[in-house]
Amino acid sequence: MHLSKKAEYALRAMIHLGIASELGLANVAGVDLAEANRLPLKFVERILQELRDAGLVEAKRGKSGGYSLGCSADAIRIGDLVRLMDGRLAPICCASEGAYQRCTCPDEDHCGLRMLMIDVRNAIASILDRYTLSQVVEVTLRKMRRDGVAPPFANLASITEIQVPQRRRADPADGFLAGLSQLATHHETED
Repeated sequence: MHLSKKAEYALRAMIHLGIASELGLANVAGVDLAEANRLPLKFVERILQELRDAGLVEAKRGKSGGYSLGCSADAIRIGDLVRLMDGRLAPICCASEGAYQRCTCPDEDHCGLRMLMIDVRNAIASILDRYTLSQVVEVTLRKMRRDGVAPPFANLASITEIQVPQRRRADPADGFLAGLSQLATHHETED
């Protein structure tokens, strides 16, 4: 699977809108979303329009206007967002469930590559369809709090815990699933 820039930026925008919602912000201006993602405003607005057309984002005009989630973050699966933006999760079209296209292989039913790519697609779908935007937002905010880093739009929500994040290499311990398991462990100790 290759996540397009459009899908990547849509996911980032949705996570930021989820964070804004958790911070109690009714709307976030498009310019603030663009700045938080370091992206051109026109590109972000096109992506937000697509998300709005799908009912995932609402837009409000005016002085206190901006963008907000169009439905509960619990109802938005990450896999559905990727499919909306990119069309399929499968690395090759003949392994796709929803966007299947015949490939050039002369014997598709016995093609080892297709069988392998179906398993890759199933593994990707298993993870992306299992988690919601709400869970990603929760893990993201928990990690930011742990590290003393202010979330996006903290200045709009009167949060003062600001720290400049350090750049690091990708560490498997920093992955979403690791953060989710830490969150589950935290919830178990609270019970």
